[in-house]
Amino acid sequence: MADDDTEIDTDDLERRMKGAMTSLKSELASLRTGRAAASMLEPVMVEAYGTKTPINQVGTVNVPEPRMITVNVWDKSLVGKVEKAIRESGLGINPQLNGTIIMLPIPELNEERRRELGKVAAQYAESARVAIRNVRRDGMDQIKKAKSAGLSEDEQKLYEEEVQALTDRYIKAVDEALETKQAEIMQV
Repeated sequence: MADDDTEIDTDDLERRMKGAMTSLKSELASLRTGRAAASMLEPVMVEAYGTKTPINQVGTVNVPEPRMITVNVWDKSLVGKVEKAIRESGLGINPQLNGTIIMLPIPELNEERRRELGKVAAQYAESARVAIRNVRRDGMDQIKKAKSAGLSEDEQKLYEEEVQALTDRYIKAVDEALETKQAEIMQV
């Protein structure tokens, strides 16, 4: 390889692409599919003790059956705030109180809602693709700078091929994750 100013950090590019993939997976996990999953509540933040707190830090989130999530709130004074946070989260779930336990029955999804969720999943995937392409563009810019700093044309081609292969691999992973999620959403 070349000297230090012409070295391209492909590990950093891969780490950034992996970050886009991780973000996509957590966004897809928060989409409800008609089946209960504790991950659906991950984006819900509760106003507790003067600060926004993740719901899993104020209570225990369980999935006792396929269409039910329960939140066992540890501090009785927070039950109302947790219920309010769930109601206002946009998940479309109507919480039911039972002492310090909040029960969240997951309604069956209708066809129209399934299609909407499929579109939302596609938007998440497109955002991930854009992020991956931006990382690719940064990598290609680094290669151009390295070429002007003395990187040979052969090395430039090798780096460009490596960055493109990395991009293709992550774009394919995004497409596969989207396909899996859309199949899960459309499953009755």
